[in-house]
Amino acid sequence: MQLYRRIKWGRLATFHMLDTRQYRDDQGCGDGYKDCPAAIDPARSITGASQEQWLLDGFRRSDARWDVLGQQVFFGQRDNNSGPAKVVSMDSWDGYAASRDRITRGWVDAGVRNPVVLTGDVHAHWADELKLDWNDPTSRTVGTELVCSSITSTGDGADVVGGRHPWTDWNPHLRFYNNQRGYVRTTITRESMTADFRVLPYVTRAGAPVHTRATFVIEDRVPGLHQTA
Repeated sequence: MQLYRRIKWGRLATFHMLDTRQYRDDQGCGDGYKDCPAAIDPARSITGASQEQWLLDGFRRSDARWDVLGQQVFFGQRDNNSGPAKVVSMDSWDGYAASRDRITRGWVDAGVRNPVVLTGDVHAHWADELKLDWNDPTSRTVGTELVCSSITSTGDGADVVGGRHPWTDWNPHLRFYNNQRGYVRTTITRESMTADFRVLPYVTRAGAPVHTRATFVIEDRVPGLHQTA
């Protein structure tokens, strides 16, 4: 079934809604976090060739101020190993690094004005900055990812002091993490995209009050995250 599609909101935003499940190659080295040679194999794809070409063509034709990729699994790099080995999730874009590189370079080469990736299926809130060179933390940021927590999966969860995951020490592009349930509320204007990470203190009983755990702003033509609250 062709589930990937494109939704235009005037010239303000184009939403490229991807399918990273049906067309992809199987996970390299099985599932889980692995240091796996297959993860960087250029022949492997998470989108399949047809969907990848459809997306790259959409970048080249876009006249939108914001190009938003709505999709299912973590896009940016999350290396869980502080040593020289790169240990990453085989189920995420990390397990298909060449596929991610082709798409990221595709929006850079097309001159996409404001690329933003919206992600689900991670069961926690994350916000991260996207790179072309993941081995150089000082390399320029070329996009932004906002990851939505689950509504109820894994139960109440817990707040994370400072909003910082331990992996941030060697993945400095990971800018925010929270393990409570909730949702992300985004407001898009010509000048900026504002993301409010909304959380609940508990979901195992009724009546939980919702509050904003953190707010980030992405400015027009300035890829990256600015925390404002």
